[in-house]
Amino acid sequence: MAQAGPSVPLWTLCGLLLLFAFKHYVADFMLQTSWIAHGKERVTGWLAPLAVHVLAHGVLTLAIALTWAPHLWWLALVDVVVHATIDRCKSLLGNWGSWKPTEGQFWWLMGFDQFLHQVTNIALTAAFFIF
Repeated sequence: MAQAGPSVPLWTLCGLLLLFAFKHYVADFMLQTSWIAHGKERVTGWLAPLAVHVLAHGVLTLAIALTWAPHLWWLALVDVVVHATIDRCKSLLGNWGSWKPTEGQFWWLMGFDQFLHQVTNIALTAAFFIF
């Protein structure tokens, strides 16, 4: 069987990566209401929508952790903090640039945001094999 490392089956690694990618899809797109999506981008009044959004990520990460490795429950807290930081920085930069969906910078920022979230998913997956 192909191995990701000395003791990590490749299919286990790939399965967890896919699970975290799906978790991200669910929390970032399926569970994100208009109130959350627009609210977390505001200059003021952004905290509550952002908190609801990142807590959805945290709950789903907690579910994954409790299913695969309950001792890693704390990764849910890490996910909340990292996701909140990425999203808030994206909002601050987006508000500073005032870019619209018709401008390339808007999509570069959106793509970089999603890239950082997937890097986070890779790091969370790696944590399952490190801790």
